[in-house]
Amino acid sequence: MHITYLHQYFNTPSMSGGTRSFEMARRLAESGHVVNMITSWRAGDGRTDWFTTEESGVCVHWLPVPYSNHMSYAERIRAFFRFAFHAARRAGSIEADLVFATSTPLTIALPAIYAAGRQRAPMVFEVRDLWPELPIAMGAIRHPMVKGAARALERWAYRNSEAVVALSPGMRDGVMKTGFPAERIAVIPNGSDTEIFGGRTAEGEYFRASRPWLGKRPLLLYPGTFGKVNGVGYLVDLAKSLKKKGSEVRILLIGDGAEKQAVLKYARSAGVLGDNLFVEDALPKSEMPSLFAAANVIVSLCIDLPELRANSANKFFDALAAGKPCMLNYGGWQAELVNSNDAGLVTWGLTVDDAADLVASHISDSNWVSRTGLNAQKLAITYFDRNILADQFIAVLDRASSRNGVASLGIAPGVYPPLENAT
Repeated sequence: MHITYLHQYFNTPSMSGGTRSFEMARRLAESGHVVNMITSWRAGDGRTDWFTTEESGVCVHWLPVPYSNHMSYAERIRAFFRFAFHAARRAGSIEADLVFATSTPLTIALPAIYAAGRQRAPMVFEVRDLWPELPIAMGAIRHPMVKGAARALERWAYRNSEAVVALSPGMRDGVMKTGFPAERIAVIPNGSDTEIFGGRTAEGEYFRASRPWLGKRPLLLYPGTFGKVNGVGYLVDLAKSLKKKGSEVRILLIGDGAEKQAVLKYARSAGVLGDNLFVEDALPKSEMPSLFAAANVIVSLCIDLPELRANSANKFFDALAAGKPCMLNYGGWQAELVNSNDAGLVTWGLTVDDAADLVASHISDSNWVSRTGLNAQKLAITYFDRNILADQFIAVLDRASSRNGVASLGIAPGVYPPLENAT
């Protein structure tokens, strides 16, 4: 089968950021499918036209379109539509038996629907965030006409889809609210790369030894974006409280984003930067396993919006793969997984001081870290192993290619009961 795969922000393991599309696309290629990935090149290195590379059996078509988390909403929207216009022409000219498009942004539906029409091929649409509900809740989309247009685009994307892949049960529910039939929706979350993240103890020890401020102290790690939706300033407040309590816990933030300088400024003024809170630059995905091996607990953050509780954060699944307890400051399905399987800490609804007490009392307890880490790893192996999810993904696309999208629910229903063998 010839598959045209559209993802505006595709990453390889040598780049920082999530690699879901890379992992799924390479497995499609290994299964014998011909995969053309249509994406953007964000390096800003002077390139101006399409170029192609071969990545693990996938032909990747790159269009230079500058983009970063530092851009304003207006600049991002311009980048979305510029890519959509040129991607439509590119994708429409490539032979395809199936067109697959993954958001965000929602505008990826435009070139996907066009290409599917040109090639007379079915389309599968993947929902990574609750668009447009999330940008509306964040205040990025305010004008009533723009809100209406965004919702119309969402419904149009679903109407033109043989099947929809949602990255969480909450996202599935959001799709169903538009009237899209449940039996055509598969829930396939971001996956846990257990083969990549396991067995990195020695690398973790080297990471610790190379940082005199860390040594044998407990490490709370946040590896992710410094964006408005993340609310990374929460960890500055947590560091202030831990310092006040005399805790030896160290907090490390690794990543980039529009809010990074503001977080640094806040941490400096709070007297925690370089004391018990440290910040380093983003790393490529290939270097993340060593970093995770050095941590005691991995943190996933969101500001408290109902629309964000359906998220499918990569760092959460990477923590499970590494066998590390995860700390969440938000509610939703991931928090329920952590609580029902004793796989970490949920500080949602707690004051910062209460959260600091909870962290300090658990992170230094080696028995707790070991037990909850094993439970996290069991979740990864049982429900979220990348190979299991990729098999489901390929099965959904196979059925959709023969206009049998109604099989999607049975392939990946998105039900995760508590594990009976959780320790």
